[in-house]
Amino acid sequence: MESGSIQSGGVQRRVLTNISPIAWEHPADRAALNALRKIPGFDMVLRKVFGMFGERALLLAFKANAVKVTENQYPDLHESLLRVCEVLDAEEVPELFVSQKPVVNAGAVGMSKPFIVLNSSLVELLGQDEVEAVIGHEVGHILSGHVLYRTLLVILLSLTVFRYPLAGLAVRPVLFALLEWYRKSELSSDRAGLLAVQDPDASMRSLMHMAGGMRGETLNLEEFVAQAEEYREGGELLDSVYKVLNVLGLTHPFAVVRVAELKDWIDGGTYERILAGEYAERGTEDERPYREDLAEALSGYKDSAQKILDEVDAAVDRMRDRVSKAWRGSSDS
Repeated sequence: MESGSIQSGGVQRRVLTNISPIAWEHPADRAALNALRKIPGFDMVLRKVFGMFGERALLLAFKANAVKVTENQYPDLHESLLRVCEVLDAEEVPELFVSQKPVVNAGAVGMSKPFIVLNSSLVELLGQDEVEAVIGHEVGHILSGHVLYRTLLVILLSLTVFRYPLAGLAVRPVLFALLEWYRKSELSSDRAGLLAVQDPDASMRSLMHMAGGMRGETLNLEEFVAQAEEYREGGELLDSVYKVLNVLGLTHPFAVVRVAELKDWIDGGTYERILAGEYAERGTEDERPYREDLAEALSGYKDSAQKILDEVDAAVDRMRDRVSKAWRGSSDS
């Protein structure tokens, strides 16, 4: 497998020549998306629905009310975009816009020609490598084919919540299923963002800043990683239930969960193997049976469910110990 490298801020980044998105995709993300695509006519129906709203209208809206990044406009961001696309070996460089918004966020939207939007507050708050991790995240969404489904889900959420709230009751099970996939797609693209910058600290810092960064403040990544571990370790009996309920209506996992998941992926060795050149190449996607993706997804969900059960079991033990101590204390008195 031929490969090269590029220089960025004194750091060498490996160019991941011909890398396939399946190299970074979360198995639950890949299995769910493949299942949707296997429904006869599903893509065609979605494209028709999307056509009612118009991709061109979306693009024109950003051209009219945002700043397009070019070699002469935000040249540093333009170089970052080109660098990310080179590392991930993207065949096409998507258009990039900066929109004046106070929320530290970004997104990729569109259908036939997806484009990326960075909120101005994100560009102001994050350092160069952190911004490139976000750009890599969005390029990952595009390369994984997420953007059509994500854009339509946002439209569907808008319609059911704001325009036709009663219809939302009927499609809520579908929405929850799509939202579960959407959250898993975020975990996939976090990995793509990491591969784009090849700096774990920069990737995790970008998530930390999006969670609660403030201008002029220095955040401590080690503290945030410890916070992520504390969150995952559980707590009282109801905590495990609340963790599930709290994300049901969200499009993104909590930032602490994303950091923990990214750290697990790194610690598991896949990240280093990819940098060493051990990854699936484009054109091999059909060689991987769908059943393997499904099996991995089920295994992942099984592990997650087992972890929740273990947390609940531990919480029950703690409660039992407390009750026992309280009972002994009252008996002694």
